[in-house]
Amino acid sequence: MNFPTTYEAILERIKLVDPKKYASTRNFENGAVTYLSPYISRGVISTKQVFEELKSRDLPFSTIEKLTQELAWRDYWQQVWIAKGNEIDFDLRNEQKPVSNHQIPIAITKGKTGVNSIDSSIQQFYKTGYMHNHMRMYVAAVACNMAQSRWLRPAQWMYAHLLDGDWASNALSWQWVAGANSNKKYVANQEIINKYFNSNQRNTFLDVPYDTFSNMETPKALENTEAFELETELTNLPRNESLIIDSSLPTLVYSYYNLDPIWRNEEKANRILLLEPSFFKKYPVAQKPLNFALELSKNINNLQVFVGEFSDLKTQLGKTQIFYKEHPTNCHFEGSEDARDWMFSVTGYYRSFFAFWKKCKKELNV
Repeated sequence: MNFPTTYEAILERIKLVDPKKYASTRNFENGAVTYLSPYISRGVISTKQVFEELKSRDLPFSTIEKLTQELAWRDYWQQVWIAKGNEIDFDLRNEQKPVSNHQIPIAITKGKTGVNSIDSSIQQFYKTGYMHNHMRMYVAAVACNMAQSRWLRPAQWMYAHLLDGDWASNALSWQWVAGANSNKKYVANQEIINKYFNSNQRNTFLDVPYDTFSNMETPKALENTEAFELETELTNLPRNESLIIDSSLPTLVYSYYNLDPIWRNEEKANRILLLEPSFFKKYPVAQKPLNFALELSKNINNLQVFVGEFSDLKTQLGKTQIFYKEHPTNCHFEGSEDARDWMFSVTGYYRSFFAFWKKCKKELNV
């Protein structure tokens, strides 16, 4: 599993996407998934950019519909975050029940659940920073619905290690699995995991009929839990504490969620990657995702790195005009906000994705 960081290689990866194979195989471990999510999450490319590439192939909409819909899920989660703000850090629609702990099972953090496909995926996750979307659901189901852990700490653990860490997508998906953002909990038994992850394991705590889950006691393997604690290491980052600023030029402020190399790329400007300690305290990440973001930032010419708060940066910038891209984590920025490249014009909060998608489809004229 390889995630190149040059912009040219990322554009080539978009061209290699096979929407037909994606639709039929995406749920399988070795299915034709796109591996584009880390670049979308870091703002290097947009969902719209991928969608435009799909449309340019002049394929029937039925061929690209499933992939288009999955891209729209990412925009949907972002719209929920914009509309609800910090409310997504709490049970959004329903109280998660039952909850026996506010930690995370040690069996999950160590990859020792006894379910081979889950354990090997967790070990691979630590090495690569990536986990298949369906495996993420299986892990969340085990943590929230088997171990009865409240979704927040396990969701933070997963976000912290993901190259494609997107707090809205991650937090709201965990809530969906836990029943806090859906009408029912999600569970998966051993049979379904075997089917999609090329396994034939039997006699695990998940090797039960689905009607057993509602009355199932916490498996012994999941009883021991631990707190999630992580501090993002910012002290050794390459940075420009004394920025070189041309006061006659505007300043473009980039962030962990905006590393777009073609944003205003024809303009002469000061270009600053702002890494705020307060942001990483609220949304801590491990070293691998942070290093990945820094490698991606090298696609932006003459970029300087500033570790500090926006208010500190603003003091150094003086009266230079500031531009930044729209994102829920940028609400405290001051200056001119550029809109993101959304796939559709649909905005606002919808209780379900499919209500959102119904509105989006009207713009497709299909």
